[in-house]
Amino acid sequence: MGTYDLYANDPAGPLWRVPATGAARFTWEYDDGRDRLLALYQKGKDKQWDGRTRIDWDLEVDPYDALGTPEEAMSLYGTRHWDKLSDRDKGELRRHYASWQFSQFLHGEQGAMICAARIVESAPDLDAKFYSATQTMDEARHAEIYGRFLHEKMGLLYPVNDDLQALLGDTLRDSRWDMPYLGMQVLIEGLALAAFGMIRDTTNKPLPKQILTYVMQDEARHVAFGRMALRDYYRQLTDAELREREEFVIEGCHLMRDRLRGVEVLENFGIPRAEAEEISEQSEFLRLFRKLLFSRIVPCVKDIGLWGERLQRAYADMGVFELGDSDLDQLMAQDEELADRLDAERFAAEERERVSEVEAAIESGATED
Repeated sequence: MGTYDLYANDPAGPLWRVPATGAARFTWEYDDGRDRLLALYQKGKDKQWDGRTRIDWDLEVDPYDALGTPEEAMSLYGTRHWDKLSDRDKGELRRHYASWQFSQFLHGEQGAMICAARIVESAPDLDAKFYSATQTMDEARHAEIYGRFLHEKMGLLYPVNDDLQALLGDTLRDSRWDMPYLGMQVLIEGLALAAFGMIRDTTNKPLPKQILTYVMQDEARHVAFGRMALRDYYRQLTDAELREREEFVIEGCHLMRDRLRGVEVLENFGIPRAEAEEISEQSEFLRLFRKLLFSRIVPCVKDIGLWGERLQRAYADMGVFELGDSDLDQLMAQDEELADRLDAERFAAEERERVSEVEAAIESGATED
């Protein structure tokens, strides 16, 4: 069965063609580079992994409760529609919501792969090209993993959300070489990290927890790369050039905020779009979720030097201004530590199992003698 057989809605064509703009840049300096970026490139090489073997795909997943989502977190909870749902309907709603979320992760990872390849092509410095090459491989692995989870464990996908597609298009169509960094590394990756983290820290289901924990270990490096490269470059820009990029960030943040409502899911359960949007906007859980989702973006934007008055007002209006003082380095360090800890726990459990098997075999042999 192909992917098209699993889409809940028609994805409107097999390909989305985004016209390429901007120049491919070659550099003839092969023996120079920023130590921090080269160290990150080395780390990117050292941390490569295989999604087929690091993740335990034998773990069972109940597609009707894939994430252990409580009823209170469902946007329909407490509405007149919720009371009409049978237990079977509620399970199907959970399946659609989880599939919608992970489908957007999947489409975002493909976008990240394409943007990373674009950075290899357009970045003027070799150290940035080197690191972006490792990130392209990371994003390919993430798309592979999310695709496998949706195909094998959920049996359902959703097309790319309109707002995510709009931001991807804006990022890729811009001819300025730094815009794939800004659109992808800071906005899309930053938001994805927060979304991954919220699910990772709340789900009690082992397979999605594994997937999100290991993907986030990679993403922590990617955001660090964007911060380093853009911080250096934006120090050289004029006030007018910085304002242009701040406008891009404001528009992108609005698109990312609106992306998260999952209105398409409610429409598939017979709720008219206008009412579905109203229900989503009134959800207390969604309001909290949205605020937490900007926990990685706002401090990163401030750190790279985009913190003009209009941008600050936009963040104040969104209720996320105070997140600018968050400790981004601590969050990223935690993402990496959690993956290492999960590896250690899994390997320790496997070792205990092997020891138990050996002891049982020895005991069995002694009994037979």
